[in-house]
Amino acid sequence: MLISLLHRTTFVYASKAHDSFNEVRLRPVDDGSQICRSFELRTDPSTQIRDYLDFYGNAVHYFDIVPGHGRLVIEATSEVETTPNSARPAVPVVPRTELEATGENELYSEFLVDCHYVPLSVEVWKEAKDALPNGPTDVWSDVRSICRHVFTRFAYKPRSTGVATLATDAIRLRAGVCQDFAHVALGMCRCSGIPARYVSGYFFKSQRGGDEEEASHAWIEAFIPGFGWAPYDPTHDRTADERYIKAAAGRDYSDIRPVSGTYRGGKTRSLKVDVEVREAQAAGASA
Repeated sequence: MLISLLHRTTFVYASKAHDSFNEVRLRPVDDGSQICRSFELRTDPSTQIRDYLDFYGNAVHYFDIVPGHGRLVIEATSEVETTPNSARPAVPVVPRTELEATGENELYSEFLVDCHYVPLSVEVWKEAKDALPNGPTDVWSDVRSICRHVFTRFAYKPRSTGVATLATDAIRLRAGVCQDFAHVALGMCRCSGIPARYVSGYFFKSQRGGDEEEASHAWIEAFIPGFGWAPYDPTHDRTADERYIKAAAGRDYSDIRPVSGTYRGGKTRSLKVDVEVREAQAAGASA
C-alpha cells in the first residue's frame, strides 16, 4: 500500500518569539514493514534544516530561528510504501523460558525498566498479573493477552488525559487515548519480563466521519527472540498491519516527541496540529 502523509504543526505566539530551537521526529522509518519513498520538511519562517540519527535509530531533523517571529509552521510531507500483509512473516511461537534464557534479552534492558511515562509501580504489576491469570505461556501470546486486557478494561476517551499523563494515571482513571493505552501495555509487558518499546506513527482509515479529526497514532513493539520487534496496537486490539506507518520508536513518548523545542519570548497563544493520511497512487498507475 502506498500512503501519503501530511503533518503540520502551527504555533502562534502572544508576542514575538526568538532564539527558537526545534527538533522533529517526523520522517517515517525504513524497515521490513515499510519504505519511505519521499520526505520533505518545510518551515515558515524558512531556515536551514539539519538531521542526525538518535540513539534508537530515529531520524531527527533540527533547526533554529533566531529573528523574532509571531508564528512558526512546521510541515512534513511523506510518501510511504508499506509491505502487504500477505508478505509479512508470521510471529513465531517462542516459549517464555527461551526469552529468559537468551542473551538477546540483555541487549534490550532499557525496554525492561522504568522510564518517565512508564513507572513500574505496584499498580502496573497488578494489572500485568490480572492480564495473565494462568501465568506466562509463549511471548507473543502473552503480549496479545496484555494488549487485549488494556483494550477491554480501559475506555477510549479523547481529552480524558493529557500529554503529561503517566501509565499509572491512566490505570487509576481506567481511560485514556492511544498514548495512554501504549504506555500501560508497555508497563505490563515489562513487568512480565518482555522487552517492549513505544512506537509513534500514523494509521490509515479508508472511511472517516465527516467531523472526524485525523491525528498521529501510537502502539507498541515487543521483542521476540529469533524474530525481532513485533508490533501490536492495544487501542484496536490487533497486529499493526499495512495500514500503519511507523515514524519513531523509543522507551516512551518522551523519546519520540514529533515536535519539541525551546524559544525565548511570550507564551504560546495557540498550537494546532493538522494530520492527513491518504492512500496514494503509484506513479504511472491509471486513475
